[in-house]
Amino acid sequence: MKNAIILQGAGETTESFWLPYVKKELENLGIKALNQEFPDPEIAGEKYWVPFIKELGADENTILIGHSSGAVAAMRFAEKNRILGSILVGACYTDLGDEREKKSGYFNRPWDWESIRKNQQWIVQFASTDDPYIPIEEARHINKVLQTEYHEYTDEGHFGGDKEKIIFPEIVEIVKSKIGVLPNR
Repeated sequence: MKNAIILQGAGETTESFWLPYVKKELENLGIKALNQEFPDPEIAGEKYWVPFIKELGADENTILIGHSSGAVAAMRFAEKNRILGSILVGACYTDLGDEREKKSGYFNRPWDWESIRKNQQWIVQFASTDDPYIPIEEARHINKVLQTEYHEYTDEGHFGGDKEKIIFPEIVEIVKSKIGVLPNR
């Protein structure tokens, strides 16, 4: 059975932005969707988050859907673990000179882009040129090295936080197209 794990960003909860909407819509498609509170929610530290993703049962039938720090955690998880695919929303690959990001542990070594790419069947990425936290060059670099299916917007900001985005039907449509599910209605 296909399943999805939704990874919120640092400082977010399971009720933040579009996360509950995506969980509900995926469940309507017959996909087991987990939207769990993660340990260390303020820093989103790699030493807690990557093992927690494993504890939640992520495997080659799992789609990781990560927002911000959650997207970074999804990439680090995929370096050493096989998954079905990932959806990266508002991702970065550097600490952006931010102290909290430096403390997270994700950015203290080079990325193994080849393993991230090879350990999953597909990667979809969402970015916006008006993101107040993540410069668009970060997203474009990730797209280049991971060869993602790339969706760039000009008006979505950080896809939550700076703009109150409470639905995200594009994610649901991507999942439907990637795994060929039909609604259970």
